[in-house]
Amino acid sequence: MHEWPFKPLEFEMLPEDEMQRRALAFYQQIRRRRTVREFADRAVPRDIIENAIRAAGSAPSGANMQPWHFVAVADPALKTRIRAAAEVEERALYQHRASEEWLQALAPLGTDEHKPFLETAPWLIAVFLKKFTTDAAGRRHKNYYTAESVGIACGFLLAALHWSGLATLTHTPSPMKFLSEVLDRPDSERPYILVVTGYPAEGATVPVIGKEPLERIATFMV
Repeated sequence: MHEWPFKPLEFEMLPEDEMQRRALAFYQQIRRRRTVREFADRAVPRDIIENAIRAAGSAPSGANMQPWHFVAVADPALKTRIRAAAEVEERALYQHRASEEWLQALAPLGTDEHKPFLETAPWLIAVFLKKFTTDAAGRRHKNYYTAESVGIACGFLLAALHWSGLATLTHTPSPMKFLSEVLDRPDSERPYILVVTGYPAEGATVPVIGKEPLERIATFMV
């Protein structure tokens, strides 16, 4: 007997051939997602972003503490401030912090300290990790498996945005404390990732890179 209320699981049992069709269709769709660095300034309706964040918020989390907060930014002035602060950190990275090995690893991607997409793309979604949660009575509760939980939510977010027909970029300047300051987030949160999303610019290009085949990334023990 459970002390807390439970309800019947809503689960649709599918025929195996339909399961196989869906698994393949999702793979074929999600494998087309590419990191884009050239965005059009074409507006994206807010409800598309809202539903993508709802999808992210449905992710599993440690003890169901849901240790995330999403800040969706479309305001041009805020995007300009974010770009300026990010480029300060990126210049330091490329000029001083990054090892030669790191720079060589980045070279095929064509990245540098210039981040115009932070202003051009219609939406920036800053994802924050909540170290603890405060309840209605003002009591603090520790959150569990926060990095794992927020990472899963970000995966949901990227998949939802791609499924909606948008291009995405995961941007992780280091350090990212400036996001807390620009977006006025509390000390109980730390920046986790900045997701840039919108339509790709006309003629946008992406690096010619590949993904490891199944036999390199998975082991089946049957």
